[in-house]
Amino acid sequence: MNNMKKVVKFGGSSLSCAAQMKKVGDIIRKDDARRYVIPSAPGKRWSDDTKVTDLLYQCYDAAARGEDIEPLIGEIRARYQEIIDGLKLKLSLDDEFAVITDLFRRQAGRDYAASRGEYLNGIVLANYLGYRFVDAADVIFFDEKGNFDSQQTHQVLRERLKTIESAVIPGFYGAMPDGSIKTFSRGGSDITGSIVARAVRADVYENWTDVSGVLVTDPHLVPNPEVIETITYRELRELSYMGATVLHEDAIFPVRKEGIPINIRNTNRPDDAGTMIVESTCRQPKYVITGIAGKKGFCAINIEKDMMNSEIGFGRRVLGVFEDHGISFEHMPSGVDTLTVVVHQSEFMEKEQSVIAGLHRAVHPDTIELEGDLALIAIVGRGMKAKKGTSGLVFSALAHARVNIKMIDQGSSEMNIIIGVRNEDFEAAVKAIYDVFITAQLGR
Repeated sequence: MNNMKKVVKFGGSSLSCAAQMKKVGDIIRKDDARRYVIPSAPGKRWSDDTKVTDLLYQCYDAAARGEDIEPLIGEIRARYQEIIDGLKLKLSLDDEFAVITDLFRRQAGRDYAASRGEYLNGIVLANYLGYRFVDAADVIFFDEKGNFDSQQTHQVLRERLKTIESAVIPGFYGAMPDGSIKTFSRGGSDITGSIVARAVRADVYENWTDVSGVLVTDPHLVPNPEVIETITYRELRELSYMGATVLHEDAIFPVRKEGIPINIRNTNRPDDAGTMIVESTCRQPKYVITGIAGKKGFCAINIEKDMMNSEIGFGRRVLGVFEDHGISFEHMPSGVDTLTVVVHQSEFMEKEQSVIAGLHRAVHPDTIELEGDLALIAIVGRGMKAKKGTSGLVFSALAHARVNIKMIDQGSSEMNIIIGVRNEDFEAAVKAIYDVFITAQLGR
């Protein structure tokens, strides 16, 4: 057997029906290093279909209202039976559905309800692959407060999988100290895959989904954007923070600590290389920039005061006012006599007048001006440090697109440039930046 170990996680769209499950089986069997499999619950088969997890929530809530849940249980059972029949498996889930129905009626908890999609899919997939089924509730633990217990999980999971050559471990959930089921709040199956990869000291954690990797920018803003070949954890964090939805931080942390790379792959295009997410690399990026991401809905508070740079503690007192009002800041570009604090407009609006009054009392500014309806765009890339004129290209591209820049902020790492534009210029700005760095290089 191959000495390499890969943990492979498949999302709901990859496991929505028997045809998709067959694709997953082919992918796993093509590489015998793919020994530990983390499945999600079956997702949508078509655009207006319902995910199994949503059906489980509906069923559980109906039970809470004292309604007859047999029709909904029947609908969920039919989804799995369709997969079982399509895969020609000799498998019955009757006992599992009897337990689920009983515990729904006894109100075992919404987390229990949500987790059953992964649990049942894990049983089906393990049966199909001939792998051992390991219930996540036996190996993934939360403490009394509902926080993930990393140490206990790592010890138990490592010990349990040490003697198992290949296993299916359902994603998304674990167990509380009293044995009750608890789910991860966000990106649940991604997190489980990362935890398992750390426990078995995997060479690679493959995360299979319905896109061929991490895209340079949002496909809603730029049609068919390029795929990023290699991205570092730091670059990914910058893009995720500015709204790019790839993997949640909680899913990255366990493997990052062990130096295990993540490979984002496409179940429907298994020959595509996808995106490698790594701690560090000397590989030169294909483009100067790695990615572009952004969000709308910010507000800038511009504070002016002569000689503010000579006032010790000026910035601290300004930020203290925002802290006192429970408002976190996003960016704080400054000049000799100016300081701008950028905040989420929705957080700031209802408190704006008391914040202004607080700033007057704290630092006695000459003027305070507010500018709302701003969007922030992050241009991120490890290649920017070595390339002269990156900022100039950004500015000329935006000028050509007739977009007025309201704010510029560059980190000391020279790995990102943040620019502020009006909300209404957001889409045009992203497209202009993409065109100058990507489209121009492709010669389109």
